[in-house]
Amino acid sequence: MSEGTTGRGSLSLNQWTTRHWSLAEAVDGCVRHGLESIGLWREKVAEQGLAESVKLVRSAGLRVSSLCRGGFLTAGGLPGEEGRTAFARALEDNRRAIDEAAELAAACLVMVVGGLPGVRPGEALPTTGPAGGFTRDLAGARERVAEALAELAPYAGERGVKLALEPLHPIYCPDRAVLSTLAQALELSLAHPEEQVGVVVDTFHVWWDPRLFEDIARAGSRIAGYQVCDYLHPLPEDVLLGRGMMGDGVIDFRPITRAVQAAGYTGDVEVEIFNADIWAADPDEVVTTMKARYEDVVLPA
Repeated sequence: MSEGTTGRGSLSLNQWTTRHWSLAEAVDGCVRHGLESIGLWREKVAEQGLAESVKLVRSAGLRVSSLCRGGFLTAGGLPGEEGRTAFARALEDNRRAIDEAAELAAACLVMVVGGLPGVRPGEALPTTGPAGGFTRDLAGARERVAEALAELAPYAGERGVKLALEPLHPIYCPDRAVLSTLAQALELSLAHPEEQVGVVVDTFHVWWDPRLFEDIARAGSRIAGYQVCDYLHPLPEDVLLGRGMMGDGVIDFRPITRAVQAAGYTGDVEVEIFNADIWAADPDEVVTTMKARYEDVVLPA
């Protein structure tokens, strides 16, 4: 049993936690710290090259706990030809992501589904064009996600890839994900075979939900990934960077971990942190702290 394995799930380094490591450096870091699994990002895979990324991960004997990310499916809600073109482009990009996940033998492709059509992540609202350059049709945006999944799920199934819908905290609803609760993600997934579409439980995004434990139990074998990091208070000005090392924020992890385990999830537990201070720190020190906090804070006693 390696240093990163406890017999109650294996710790995985999502490479965004050590963002400044290249894919090769992250793979070496996992091996050096005794981890058996890594969560990859498409940007890092592209920098390394897909074939070389596959070779590096396999040579190191690592599992790929997830590939981040597919999604951003809602732009098809824009009016006219602009919407049709955007929808076609989104489908094309997601098919490429599915192909990459298949080559990497990733346990799932994480799907961040997109926000209101025309609202770009982290940018000010458009001020020109119809309805101010974007649409406020939240229900319609969620319908576009369902339409896209109907196109993509069979394609993923043919390639042995599971699409993992990730609900994001409601603060990200305008620009990143119109799915804000595990229940919403689960309902969308139920239209498809569970080997094609599942859900992600990410503690940062769902810890606040009063239905969380009920919905984790209901999700059961649909849980395709479990990601952990803490929710900092107060949040920084850039709320995207409000994720902290486990134990540095307000989340009580152990009950969530017990619930995910009780639902039948036996996959890897990814630590995915977006935080400027953590990115600036020595990555080896970050991984050392991550391993200690996983044992002390995340795993049930």
